[in-house]
Amino acid sequence: MMDKDPEINVLGGMLEACSQDPLTGFFRDGHCNTCAADQGSHTVCAVMTAEFLAFSKYVGNDLSTPRPEFRFPGLNPGDKWCLCAARFLQAHDEGCAPRVSLAATHKRALDIVPLDVLETHSDG
Repeated sequence: MMDKDPEINVLGGMLEACSQDPLTGFFRDGHCNTCAADQGSHTVCAVMTAEFLAFSKYVGNDLSTPRPEFRFPGLNPGDKWCLCAARFLQAHDEGCAPRVSLAATHKRALDIVPLDVLETHSDG
């Protein structure tokens, strides 16, 4: 059994839900929860944009195409999804980072992405 890290967001409060439809998260529980087994750190709750989805596909992670065998519906602009923190930082560096829900972004994202970078892209 994988023990979840404490459900705390980057603002120090309780981690809010990111998305139930599509159902997101490393644990597929709708939250950007994480644990030691989550090597990708799926901790950043991001609002998809066409630009980001194109960038992600270009760098080798196609988030647009449905993959039913992985219970993955394929994402569209406007969908919220728990992104890998390093991929978010890469998108930030390339100038195409999506918006972020800080209340739904796990504090472990801060191991990789500085808070001021997340705040720059806050949706709220």
